[in-house]
Amino acid sequence: MYKVLVIEDDVMMSDMLSMYLTGEGYQVHQAFDGATGMALLDEVKPDLILLDLMLPDSDGTDLCRSIRQFSSVPIMVVSMKTDVSERVQALRAGADDYLCKPFSMHELSARSEALIRRAQQLHLPGLTQTGGNETPQEPESTIQLDTERRLLHVRGMFVETTFSEFELMKLFLAHPGKVFSREDLINAIRGFDSFVTDRAIDVHIVNLRRKVENNPKEPKYIRTVWGVGYKYVQEAGVRP
Repeated sequence: MYKVLVIEDDVMMSDMLSMYLTGEGYQVHQAFDGATGMALLDEVKPDLILLDLMLPDSDGTDLCRSIRQFSSVPIMVVSMKTDVSERVQALRAGADDYLCKPFSMHELSARSEALIRRAQQLHLPGLTQTGGNETPQEPESTIQLDTERRLLHVRGMFVETTFSEFELMKLFLAHPGKVFSREDLINAIRGFDSFVTDRAIDVHIVNLRRKVENNPKEPKYIRTVWGVGYKYVQEAGVRP
């Protein structure tokens, strides 16, 4: 049974989410402020967090950023804030999805299922498993994946990623040189039941470049293919 942590100060909304998700087969834990949410996160180790941005003791975006310092658990923001700037800030803070209130419970369930499913799918074609960790077939690669801990290994150092960043990197490493449109990348990390904008993909790419590139402004690994999307170049110095 998958565990969901709901961090929401509106008791009625929190109870409604809890009742619906429990009926869908999830084990739900509720927190009505950020401090309780952080304590429960360590205690229950959820498979998904539903996070409101307006909490009585903290800003949800700041809380999301704090969680990302030590955890890659999928985070879906559920908020009354509908401005594009709010969604972009949440994604930059490490959120994997953003759902504006009011929303369909059916849509919430579909998005939750997609995020958890993709977080559980650790096997990647083109990777081999050694000592419990999966790494690219070429051991001397500058960029490798540790799927057991969901970390990137970049030039000898482990780098924490969000759920969506990790899924994008898995896709890129599995298909070096292949050009992916933004729609391809949206489908890869969200599934067909979820909605996310092209802008969200661009934000994830910017964040990934900061983590894997020597100079994010002149990327050598994650290349922009103008008018189409993005591709991953296996080694630095390889021409597109």
